[in-house]
Amino acid sequence: MMETAKANPLGRDKVGSLLLKFAIPSIISMLVGSLYNIVDQIFIGQGVGMLGNAATNVAFPLTTITTAIALLLGVGGAANFNLSLGAGEKDKAGHFIGNAVSMLIILGVFLCVIVRIFLKPLMLVFGATPDILEYSLTYTGITSFGFPFLIFSNGASHLIRADGSPKYSMACMLSGAVLNTILDWLFVLVFQWGIAGAAWATVIGQVVSALMAAWYLLHYRSVTLTVREFRPRWIYIGRTMALGAANCFNQLAMMVVQVVMNNTLKYYGAVSSYGSEIPLACAGIIAKVGMIFFSFVIGLSQGLQPIVSFNYGAKQYRRVRETYFRAEFVATLISIVGFLCFQLFPHQIISIFGTGSDEYFRFAQRYFRIYMFCTFLNGIQPITSNFFTSIGKAGRGIFLSLTRQIICLLPLIVIFPMLWGIDGVMYAGPVADSVAAILSVIFIVVEMRKLKKMEAAGKPC
Repeated sequence: MMETAKANPLGRDKVGSLLLKFAIPSIISMLVGSLYNIVDQIFIGQGVGMLGNAATNVAFPLTTITTAIALLLGVGGAANFNLSLGAGEKDKAGHFIGNAVSMLIILGVFLCVIVRIFLKPLMLVFGATPDILEYSLTYTGITSFGFPFLIFSNGASHLIRADGSPKYSMACMLSGAVLNTILDWLFVLVFQWGIAGAAWATVIGQVVSALMAAWYLLHYRSVTLTVREFRPRWIYIGRTMALGAANCFNQLAMMVVQVVMNNTLKYYGAVSSYGSEIPLACAGIIAKVGMIFFSFVIGLSQGLQPIVSFNYGAKQYRRVRETYFRAEFVATLISIVGFLCFQLFPHQIISIFGTGSDEYFRFAQRYFRIYMFCTFLNGIQPITSNFFTSIGKAGRGIFLSLTRQIICLLPLIVIFPMLWGIDGVMYAGPVADSVAAILSVIFIVVEMRKLKKMEAAGKPC
């Protein structure tokens, strides 16, 4: 096992260099994924207006579901692949990749069909008002055709990164996003196709990313993939889902919170001076700006996965600990920068997404400053949750992934508005962030002590 570890760069090269190699392309890939929604929001805001922005917010839970499926199979397949390689089980590693690919395709098609059948009821459940409904039906009706391609490309990016090709993984996502930006400008502002133009631009970009990812998977480097590896088998699918569950549940939790928040904002906004549409539009913009920040942190957490998984499988525990602490240090610095931006420049950020009334900007600035107040703590929970997933401890990863969204934020956005009206939604954010960070610190302190004891007991390191 030690010879296998030293023969692989993941077990041999400096941790800092490896983290840069894997994290930077991963961060860029996450940023690119976020830009699909951000770019649409910007062009829709400029070409359609506030109601168009609110419509994309109503449709956003479905994008979160696609991300959840991609992470379930992509992260789970990649983690099992690298754990198997680290343990010298090359044949088993190939089956994890093939089964993950097959399930990405199957679930992508399934989601597309379900959304098209239940499109209008879903938009109403997600918080669409009568003024917003037609915009949301148009946008989601078109983008649903891209769901299979979006799920496949996002999930495959993790499998490509696990094969030691983070730059190609990044290129897949970047190519689609650049094309989406160009087509958004052409379809929305030049051809004046409105919200439908933004939707078609998104779908075309996703198809291009998926085709590039498919080409790579046909030329996988670490193992040879044949038809046998792609045949679904529960023994591999089950383990893949177990290790991908933490990331998946985190996204699903975000989706549930988004739906509840949309309906809360609609209800309490209607009885406030803002009305329903202003809170829905502002919350959607701020959620997507938050995605830009989280792209850095989550990309970093995904970048540590192959390093941690391989070295844990090879029993090189000192390298496992070093990778976590380096990643957490960088994530904390990023979180502090995000906090400063959200507190100092909320008006400038919201202005990028179009114009609005004085009340619109007043609500947006308060929402930014209060809801995102504990952003400086938000580097702790994602890194720690993905760390536990990477070492095969799925249960702890799942629990930590749910602490902020489901255990804390969801009940708070229901209870706090009962006490403080629409402002209660804002106060829920920093409380949930603080609790999630504290629990993550407790879990990781216990785990690091265990790893040190394993080293002291004479395990290879």
